[in-house]
Amino acid sequence: SPTQSAFVQRHHAAAQRAQAETGIPATFLVAQAAHESGWGRHEIRHADGTSANNLFGIKAGAGWKGKTVDIVTTEYVNGVPQKQVERFRAYDSYADSFRDYADLLRSNARYQNVIAQGQDATGFAQGLQQAGYATDPKYAQKLMGVIRLVETT
Repeated sequence: SPTQSAFVQRHHAAAQRAQAETGIPATFLVAQAAHESGWGRHEIRHADGTSANNLFGIKAGAGWKGKTVDIVTTEYVNGVPQKQVERFRAYDSYADSFRDYADLLRSNARYQNVIAQGQDATGFAQGLQQAGYATDPKYAQKLMGVIRLVETT
């Protein structure tokens, strides 16, 4: 669709920079950003409606020193979806979101297998799910569907 094509075009350069840092193909990174943000239609927003520029749904843990935003999100607990308020990272730009995501993957031991399997779409998606990136039990399956769309866009 035009929305999907525009999303891919808008974020391609930042995804290529993240690819250079992680070795994970830019198409996979754009696909994950598209999946997490609903192709940009469901971005994380501040209370005033402005974008938090967090395309990857990265939460702000205790060690995060940057800006944050609290939003209601769906988390799966024992396979059951539940709405809860979570704190997410906020960035000054989309490029910062891609840069921080690349850093998260490279610097967190939990994602070593994602980096190791990052050249293969299935390995990337399943690696993220196995590492606990998302609580949705169908995360890898859903992400694979978006990767296929991005690869044909």
